[in-house]
Amino acid sequence: MSPAPSPSLLEQLEVQARARGWLLRLQVGRPLGLWSLRLVVACPGPTGTAQLLGEMKGWAYGASRGLQLDTMRVVPQASAGVGDLVWAATMAWALEATPCRRAWLLAIRDDDRQHRRLVRYFRQRGFQQERDVAAALWDLPLRMVWGGAGALMSGSVEQVLERSLRGWYQSAA
Repeated sequence: MSPAPSPSLLEQLEVQARARGWLLRLQVGRPLGLWSLRLVVACPGPTGTAQLLGEMKGWAYGASRGLQLDTMRVVPQASAGVGDLVWAATMAWALEATPCRRAWLLAIRDDDRQHRRLVRYFRQRGFQQERDVAAALWDLPLRMVWGGAGALMSGSVEQVLERSLRGWYQSAA
């Protein structure tokens, strides 16, 4: 009899989240050959409902540079570690289920102060600014995809995973 396969990193993160009283859930679709992703971290409520703590939305296509992150949100009252768990689980999923090794996102420029905070936050996660997406004609396709102007940033899925896991494990200590 062969030994049972070891759980994937994503499965390990789900078990660790459950140990903290959280639910980690992934909803993945495959429209038109793409992967659509919604990952949530929630806290079970008393009446069977769940209170959202954090989420990531995005999509991926079958290429090493194909992970596109659209929405990352952590609610203000969330416990330490929720953001790290969202990032780590998203990157673990990308490595385990897709050929994507590079992630892309847009740090939206709604107001300058918030934009600077976003860029700094994403840099701490391991992203680098590739270019500005503004009002130029050649920026129109990117503005349509991302829904606005801002700093187009990319990062290594493995590096973002590594930094996020470090934060996730430190938040448990």
